[in-house]
Amino acid sequence: MKTGCSRCWEIGAPLSKFVALLISWGPLGVFFVAIIDSAGIPMIAGVDALVVVIASLHPAQGYVAAATATAGSMAGNLLLFFIGRKGGEVYLARHTRTRRGERLHAWFIEYGLLTIFVPAAVVVPLPLKVFVLCAGALGVGPRRFATVLLVARLPRYFFLAWLGTRLGKNTIPYLQHHAWQFGLFAVLLFAVLYLAIRLLHRHKRHLFTDLA
Repeated sequence: MKTGCSRCWEIGAPLSKFVALLISWGPLGVFFVAIIDSAGIPMIAGVDALVVVIASLHPAQGYVAAATATAGSMAGNLLLFFIGRKGGEVYLARHTRTRRGERLHAWFIEYGLLTIFVPAAVVVPLPLKVFVLCAGALGVGPRRFATVLLVARLPRYFFLAWLGTRLGKNTIPYLQHHAWQFGLFAVLLFAVLYLAIRLLHRHKRHLFTDLA
């Protein structure tokens, strides 16, 4: 029976000793990696991969790893968000006074959180950190930001944990094989949510007009 890091070679790319140590820490290792990675420092093994590996090797810890991944991601992204907000005070003072700056600010307040939700929810590599900084810089409320991030991260990591407990060492090859489908889903999800928000805003404007 293969145990320890020898089985990690079967699950994905070769893992360094540092990553093997994090795996030995279980969900706690995922928590620390999620904080560091989400705060803007890329890690040797991504959070997704660690959740999958732990769920594959130790199914009983899979969902705990998903929970700690969510908590660590929330903490790291909020740190990045507040860094953006601190630096954004200067940006807002200088640029939102122009017409273009006002339009960008208004667009991001209404639709910009989709650029947070979709990359955070879909299991494909999509840019997220730059949009987290933008959310902070452009004055998005912390509660609103945290709620969107939480709603996105929970299903992502719990799906990966579930997949890891079901497919085991075949999970990462499965994700790689279906990467284009997840990418297409990301595009469709963004389009559907964008249209839904536009329709909701239009409905509210008509409602206020009728009441007036």
